[in-house]
Amino acid sequence: MKKGNKFLVYGSLFIIVTFFLFTNASAKMVVKFGHVAPPFHGQSVGVDHFAKYVMEKTNGEVEVRTYPMGQLGGERSMAEQVQSGSLQLAAITSAVMSNFVPQASLIPLPFVFPDRRTAYAVLDSEIREKLFSYFPAKGFMVLGFTENEFRDLTNSKRPIRKPEDLKGLKIRLMESPVYIDTFKQMGVNPVPMPFPEVYNALQQGVIDGQDNPLYTSVLMKFTEVNKYVTITHHILTECFIIANLDWWNSLPARVQKIMRDAAYQVEIVNRGHTLRDMLSMSVMSKKDPKTGKVKPGPSIYAVARKQKVQIIELTPAEREAFKKAMTPVYAKYRSIIGADLFDAFMAKIKEVNKYAK
Repeated sequence: MKKGNKFLVYGSLFIIVTFFLFTNASAKMVVKFGHVAPPFHGQSVGVDHFAKYVMEKTNGEVEVRTYPMGQLGGERSMAEQVQSGSLQLAAITSAVMSNFVPQASLIPLPFVFPDRRTAYAVLDSEIREKLFSYFPAKGFMVLGFTENEFRDLTNSKRPIRKPEDLKGLKIRLMESPVYIDTFKQMGVNPVPMPFPEVYNALQQGVIDGQDNPLYTSVLMKFTEVNKYVTITHHILTECFIIANLDWWNSLPARVQKIMRDAAYQVEIVNRGHTLRDMLSMSVMSKKDPKTGKVKPGPSIYAVARKQKVQIIELTPAEREAFKKAMTPVYAKYRSIIGADLFDAFMAKIKEVNKYAK
């Protein structure tokens, strides 16, 4: 090879190598994180915190882009996307995840958690890792929880004070076997439906009502259409932060740790936001950028009543009647979940309540 040609070849190689080195050094990993919660909601605030935390701790190496309000599809669709690898991260309710991992049915069992204190104590115990261990076999890695609130009932037909009042109503439920089985016991005509479709279905009369926390029903304007709300608090809505397993295993250990830490941060932020709004019973609280203080929004009940919504608050005896009507599904789901896990879960709830007294 002539001397001039050698310099030309080596020079070209240097340029190519330099290009790839600089390209790789400045490459940014873009990660998509989908969920269905609206802005101002505790879950949405938590997921946004996750994105910010990961960006900061990786020095911009990993950018997490969040997609709220079902922009990437309903929860079942997003779970399928995560399972296939076309979506990296999502926050999916335990009810919907039970379609993929039957053991996830533990959390949405009706009236299983008497209050948040019990739920947090159980979900933060050894039960957490036992439950999470069932997910990898289905192509998922669980990083932690996000949460919504206890669920209530809304409808456009009549006040609901007892289980019999639900008979014949077309109620939208999450795409979940445990939800459908629970409500069928009360004579409901269940209509499984993705969350993003609920408002239009209510407006068009395709369904008579739906079950969601009052907070969510107000934020999503379901109460503009449904004028009867019954405060049942029948199920606590907990969500899993799921990742595609193969994608997760391909990440450097350092990035995995940052994301696990971020998921832990989500739980703190999400729970804190939810509890704050519960205590103030307000919606759309905002932080003053100058003082840093949080200014509560209007009362959730005030917003609902302004929409001329009738809020039915049950007596302890009336709520007990709903519990009695819903909990017979436990026997079926003990078999589906597995007796060992089911019994350990129930024993933990009993233990927590014993020491709380």
